[in-house]
Amino acid sequence: MNREEAILRELNLYPLWQQRAQTKPVYDQEAAAAQPIIEQETSQSVMEKAGLQKLASCNWPELKTLVKNCTACKLRAGCTQTVFGMGDVQADWLFVGEWPDADEDVQGEPFVGQSGKLLDNMLAAIKLKRGHNVYITNIVKCYPPGNRMPEANEIAQCMPYLERQIQLIQPKLIVALGETAAFLLGYDAALPDLRGKLHDYRGSPSSGLVKDIPLIITYHPTDLLHTPLNKAKAWDDLCLAVATMQRLV
Repeated sequence: MNREEAILRELNLYPLWQQRAQTKPVYDQEAAAAQPIIEQETSQSVMEKAGLQKLASCNWPELKTLVKNCTACKLRAGCTQTVFGMGDVQADWLFVGEWPDADEDVQGEPFVGQSGKLLDNMLAAIKLKRGHNVYITNIVKCYPPGNRMPEANEIAQCMPYLERQIQLIQPKLIVALGETAAFLLGYDAALPDLRGKLHDYRGSPSSGLVKDIPLIITYHPTDLLHTPLNKAKAWDDLCLAVATMQRLV
C-alpha cells in the first residue's frame, strides 16, 4: 500500500474515490449577491474600538503582539492564550478554521489532537504538508468557554486580525473549514449551500487587498469526525481546490 492509498483509507475514501485531474469550478453568483450578515464597514469601527487604527500597517511581530494582548471582547479573559496561527507566511494555500478548541487553547497552535491529525491527512491527500506552502489559522483567536460557538460580535472583533493576516500572506487560494469560517464571505448561509462552489474573498474596504482571492468552503475536520459520511463530500471540495490552484499557478 502506497502513502496516497493509506491516506485515502484514513479518510474513508478508498477505493471509491480517486483524485481528479480536472474539476471545473462553479462560480456562485447567487451567493455572491447575498445580503451581508456583518456589514463590511464595521471592520473600521471594530478597529477603532480596539485601538487598532494602525493595524493596516502592522508587520507579523506587531500583529502577533496585538492579538496576544487583545481584550476587545470577553473571550480573552476566559482562555489560556490566543491561538494566532502557524505555517508559511508566504504560502499559496491558506486554511481558515472556526475557533480554537480546548487542546488548541492549551498548546497555542491551531488544529491539534484528532482534528489536527485528520487535517494533516487531508493536506497529505492533496500532496500538501503543514508549514510547507500552507498557513493555518482560525477566524476567532480565543477559545470560547465550553467550546461554544462564538457570538457575532466576537467574530467581528477578530475579523480585522484575520484580514491583516490575509493581507500579509496574499495567498492564491483560501480554504474555509466549517460554517463559521464562511463569515469570510460576509454573509450567512448554510454550509451545504456554500460548498462545492468557487467563491471570491474580497475583504472589507480597510483590508487593503489588491485583488479578490478565490475561496472554497468545506467541512471542518471536527465535523468530519462526527459525521464520517461527509468525508466524500470534503474530498470533492479538496479536488476542486487542487484544480483551482493548478489554474492559478
